[in-house]
Amino acid sequence: MAAQVAGFDDLNETTDDTHIIKKKNGIRKKCGGFQGMGLSFPVLKGIQKRGYKLPTPIQRKTIPLIMEGRDVVAMARTGSGKTACFLIPLFEKLKARVPKSGARALILSPTRELALQTLKFVKELGRFTGLHAVNVLGGDSMDNQFSAIHGNPDIIVATPGRFMHICVEMELKLHSMEFVVFDEADRLFEMGFGEQLHDIVSRLPERRQTLLFSATLPKVLVDFAKAGLSDPVLIRLDVESKLPEQLKLAFVCCRSEDKSAALLCLLKHVIRPESLIVIFAATKHHVEYLHMLLDKVGITNTYIYSNLDPSARKINAAKFRTGKVSVLLVTDVAARGIDIPELDIVINYNFPAKSKLFVHRVGRCARAGRSGIAYSLVANDEFAYLLDLHLFLGRPFNALQTEAASKDDDFPDGVIGRIPEVLLDEEHSELKVWHETENDLANMKKVCANAYRQYIRSRPGASVESVKRVKGINPNSFAIHPVFLVQDASQSSSSDILEKMKNYRPNGTVFEIGQSSRSRAYTVMKSTRAKHRSLIVNHKRKLEDKEKENLISRSSERKSMMASNDDDIADTFHNIIAPKKRKHDSQTVRKEKKRKVLVDEMHYIPYTAPDHHTEQGFSVNNFELEASKAKLDLTADSEETLRQQQKLKHWDRKKKKMVAVNMDKKVKKIRDESGAWIPATYKSKRYAQWKERMKVEEDFAADSEDDGDDDHGDQKRNQLRGLKTYPNTHWGRHNKKVENKVKSELKRPDQILKARIEQEKKKRKQRRKCKRSKRKK
Repeated sequence: MAAQVAGFDDLNETTDDTHIIKKKNGIRKKCGGFQGMGLSFPVLKGIQKRGYKLPTPIQRKTIPLIMEGRDVVAMARTGSGKTACFLIPLFEKLKARVPKSGARALILSPTRELALQTLKFVKELGRFTGLHAVNVLGGDSMDNQFSAIHGNPDIIVATPGRFMHICVEMELKLHSMEFVVFDEADRLFEMGFGEQLHDIVSRLPERRQTLLFSATLPKVLVDFAKAGLSDPVLIRLDVESKLPEQLKLAFVCCRSEDKSAALLCLLKHVIRPESLIVIFAATKHHVEYLHMLLDKVGITNTYIYSNLDPSARKINAAKFRTGKVSVLLVTDVAARGIDIPELDIVINYNFPAKSKLFVHRVGRCARAGRSGIAYSLVANDEFAYLLDLHLFLGRPFNALQTEAASKDDDFPDGVIGRIPEVLLDEEHSELKVWHETENDLANMKKVCANAYRQYIRSRPGASVESVKRVKGINPNSFAIHPVFLVQDASQSSSSDILEKMKNYRPNGTVFEIGQSSRSRAYTVMKSTRAKHRSLIVNHKRKLEDKEKENLISRSSERKSMMASNDDDIADTFHNIIAPKKRKHDSQTVRKEKKRKVLVDEMHYIPYTAPDHHTEQGFSVNNFELEASKAKLDLTADSEETLRQQQKLKHWDRKKKKMVAVNMDKKVKKIRDESGAWIPATYKSKRYAQWKERMKVEEDFAADSEDDGDDDHGDQKRNQLRGLKTYPNTHWGRHNKKVENKVKSELKRPDQILKARIEQEKKKRKQRRKCKRSKRKK
C-alpha cells in the first residue's frame, strides 16, 4: 500500500456526511474533505452550499497551518482556490459577529474588481457565520466608507491606496486587527503600493496573523515578508509558471495590420457563438476600437480598462458574468485574480511582452477543473516574445510546415500556424469599406496606431537570443492552423491557387520585367545571372536541404510517454542522489571573496583611505557635505522673471522626463485611486465635515493606550472603539428620535426654545380657525 503524503488524503473517498461522520468500532473514518479539518458547523454549511466537495492541494496544505496561527506565504498557480485558503480559516478564527470590537480582519487586493469579487465570495461562503464585511475602494464615495467603518464591520476588503487615505483621514489605530491578508502580493508591489503597504503594516498590532498569497516571489516580497511576518511558513506547491492541464493553446501568426481581420476570422469561423470570450488588448484605445468594430459586426460585447469610471466597470463586469454579452474587452487590469467560472476562451489580441503575464492572462479560463482554449495573435514584431514564452514554459517550438502534418489532429496543443488568405481577404474587404464610409471608425484606427507606437516604446525588450533566433524563422512558410481547415472543396482549391500564386518567384528581376531585350539593364542583369548561376543554384539547394532536415527532425520526435510517479521511483531506486544545497557559512563566503579579488595589496594605492567613512562621520565641519547642501534661491521681482520661473523644469528620475519645478512645497498634491487630487499627506477635512454633518459625538479613532490590562480598561477601550452611528433610512431616523425622547428627561435650552416657538405657532393657528368660524356664522 502506497504511503500517504501529509496534507494529501485519498481523493476518491466520498464526502457524504453520513459516511464521514459515522464511526466504526469507535474509530472515526478518515476523509479527504473539509469535514476532516475540524471546522465549525456554520463554516462547513457555507462551504457545502457554495458547492465545494473536496479541497484542492493548496487548500489541504494551507488551511491546517493557518488554523494553528502560523504566518503563511503561499504560492500556487491561478485557479487553484487560493481565495478559499484564507477565507475558511478567517471565518473559523472570527467565529461570530462582535459589533463593539471594531474590524478584526483586513484583506488587501490590488484592483477593485478583485476586491469586489473577494467581498462577494466572503458573503457567499460566510453567510451562516453572521460576520459583517465592507469594501473600501478607490473611486467610491468616502462618506459611505466613513459610515461603513463606523458600523464596526468584522472584515474590511480594501485596495491599499484608499485604505491608507481612510486611515490617515480618520486617524485609525487598527488595534483590534487579528487577521491580515495580502492577496496577489507581487501584483501589489508591481502596481507601486509598496509605500502604502509598509505604512499600513506599521499601524497594525504586533500580535496579528499575516497571510501572503502570491504567484511569484520577487526580492521585494521576500524583504517585506521578512519584516512584516513572524517566522513564516513558505508553501510552494505548483508555481505560476505552469499552465492548467485542461488548457489548450493555439498561436496564429499574422501581420500587425491584419490583426483586426484575423480576430474577426476567429470569432466568425472558429469560435462558437454561445462561448464566453475575454479579449486582451494593449491599450484602452485598442479596447474602444475593438468595441466599435464588434458592435458593427453584431457581436454583443462590453469593455473594462483602468481609466473607466468605477461604476461603469462594475456594471460592465456584471453584464459579462450574467451572460448578457458574450465578449469582454479588457486591458491587463483584468489579467490577474478575476474569477469568471463559465469562461471558455481567452484571446490575446496583442501578445504580452512578459511570459508571466501570458500565464496570468490565459489563466482566466480552465479554472477549477474546467477546460478552456487560449488563442494568441502573433505579429512579426512579437515572435521574439513567443520564443521567450516557449523557453519559459519548457515547450518545443512547434510550427507547422505542411498541411498534412496539421490534419493528423483536430486541435493539437501549442501548434503555431496561420490563417487562410481567402478568409483574411474577405474580412479585409469588409473592413476597408467600413473605414471608408464611417469617420469614427477610421479616426479610432489612427488613434490606435499612435497608441501602439507609444506602447512599443514602453514595452520591455525580448531576450537577445530570441531576437537572433527569430531572424531564421520565416512565418510565410507556416502551414494553415488546424482550427481554420475547411472541408469545402471550392474554398480549399481557391486557397491552393492563392498559395501557389503567393509562393511563385519569377526568374527575372524588376530591372528586366517590362523592359525590351535590347535595353542596357536587361543585358547587364542577364549576363550577371549567367555568371553567378552556380551560386544561385547552390543557395536554393541549401534552403531545400534545410527545410527537409527540419521536417525529418519534427517527424522523428519522440512521442510523449506517461510520466512516472514518486512511488515507482522509490521502488526502483533505493539510493537517490539529489543536488546538495549550497552552503552559506562564513568560510565559503571568505573563500569566494578571496578568489574574486585580484588586486595586489602591496602595490595598490586606493582612491580613498581605509578609514574614510569613519573620519567623515567624526568630522564636525565637512566642507563637501556643507557644499552639497548649500543652495541659492532668488525670488523674481518682475512679471517677466516670474513667468520664466514658472517654466523652470528639472529631470525626474522616477518619471524619466522633465517636470515643472514646484516652488511652493506646501501645496504638493498627489492623485488617489479615483483620479482626484488630494494633499500628499492624505490629510484633508472631509472626515471632520462628515462628522459635523452626521452629528457624530465621539471620535472613532480614539483608543486608550494608557489603560491597564484590567477589566475596566478593556471596557473603556470597547466604549471608545464603538461609536454612535446615525441611521441612513427614514424609519431608522424616526426610531432614533423616539429613542432619544424616551432617554432624555432634561431638555437643553435650544430644545425648550424650539418647543415654545412651535407651541406659539399652534396657538396662532387655532385663533385663526376660531375667527374664520365666527365670520361664517
